[in-house]
Amino acid sequence: MAGLLQGFAVALTPMNLLFAFIGVFLGTLVGVLPGIGPIGSMALLLGATYGLPPATALIMFAGIYYGSMYGGSTTSILVNIPGEASSVVTAIEGNKMARKGRGGAALSLAAIGSFIAGTIGLVILTLLAPKLAEAALKFGPPEYFAIAVFGLLVLSQLSGQGLLKSFIMVGVGLLLGTVGLDMITGQPRFTFGSVELQQGIDFVPIAMGLFGIAEVLQVAEEKLAEKKDIIRVRFRELLPNRTEARRSVGPIIRGSFLGFLIGLIPGPAAVISTFLSYTLERKISKYQKEFGHGAPEGVAGPEAANNSAAVGAFVPLLSLGIPFAPPTALLLSAMMIHGVTPGPLLIQEHPEVFWGVIASMYIGNIMLLALNLPLVGLFVNVLRTPKNLLMPIILLLCIVGAFAINNSVTDLWIMLIAGIAGYILRKLRFSVAPLVLALVIGPMMENSLRQSLMLSQGDFRIFITQPLSRALFILAGAVLIIPLLVRLVKRGVKNTNVAAPQQR
Repeated sequence: MAGLLQGFAVALTPMNLLFAFIGVFLGTLVGVLPGIGPIGSMALLLGATYGLPPATALIMFAGIYYGSMYGGSTTSILVNIPGEASSVVTAIEGNKMARKGRGGAALSLAAIGSFIAGTIGLVILTLLAPKLAEAALKFGPPEYFAIAVFGLLVLSQLSGQGLLKSFIMVGVGLLLGTVGLDMITGQPRFTFGSVELQQGIDFVPIAMGLFGIAEVLQVAEEKLAEKKDIIRVRFRELLPNRTEARRSVGPIIRGSFLGFLIGLIPGPAAVISTFLSYTLERKISKYQKEFGHGAPEGVAGPEAANNSAAVGAFVPLLSLGIPFAPPTALLLSAMMIHGVTPGPLLIQEHPEVFWGVIASMYIGNIMLLALNLPLVGLFVNVLRTPKNLLMPIILLLCIVGAFAINNSVTDLWIMLIAGIAGYILRKLRFSVAPLVLALVIGPMMENSLRQSLMLSQGDFRIFITQPLSRALFILAGAVLIIPLLVRLVKRGVKNTNVAAPQQR
């Protein structure tokens, strides 16, 4: 409680309140606008935060991340265009409610569910993260290597594409992470004589290219999309009726805890949690026939789950210093730029940052609730901005942001190459999330591996003799093998069923 009170003292300063508001406001806008995403927007703004104190910069970035979870629901409900991938499920029931004249109620359920889930998640984060940080002090190089391998394997399974494609993306990310000076020997690697590349390939130009430039190129290729009807909502229509409110209580509570637990797992937690929440509510609801026709449970549960998952994703970042999702990977990059190293010692070395960010999220949740309902008309009107005006602005911000990091033209070329590569990967249906996370985790993973082998004098058994690393490697093996066994069993059953009629 003393730490949390210290955090509120930091978060309630006028400057931090202002940047918390800017963060959640921008996050909501980013959620409303399809395609940009919290990663691209945080990457764009990274260069603009150099003059800010670390706590202030991270408060703003955290606001953008969890604020984007709110914004995506608005367009899903009123326009049937998910602003974020995590809002795809919300569109199933939310837009149906809007077409029945209950759009205001759907927006309220989404906002209230998000607020309650975010608050529940924050309470768990407040209680859990310090304990995990204490436990993480027992982690050595073998444990950090094992958890990095486990995280990348789980992400490869959950990225929504084939395992081979995921491994290719992970491999590319790990290779990019080796460029620069060797951390142990000091020898340049894969720099091809370039002095600029000796500091390594920066995460931000890669992120800007893969998400920002690739989006601009894709939009430039597409024809102007036909205008969709935007359902208008009056302020007096925002309150749900008693039945809708009563039916939403259970889904919000279940979604809150389910989402937080999913947020602790590597991968696109917000997306997975919404699908799991929707599936769960559809199975246990007394009103199963209403699903697909505007069931309030299908809005309240998934929206609660994705916001709680966003909060849960902060636990491994703050306590272990390991990002399990692309947005938290960018938050890690922001911390490192501002001289803050996340991990077990963060609470001791930078308590104002740790507790200030957590306290600001309580305040940001209230800001988002106040923003999302009264200003829903304003956010929806943002969708009317022509893409031929919006995309050049994004391109300009990408160029300025990438150059401002190191004042290096090399970063601009890296961003451009990453943008073209990102565009091609989208056409080939590759997910770039494994690449982004592998690029961030790769250097830590390599250093942990080499430190472990130096400690054991080259003996690989050190990863098996340590109990925690052994358990993580067993889990990693299970993650890799079990899905393959399930597919083989299903194929065998299918072949048996096909062969049986032929034998008759």
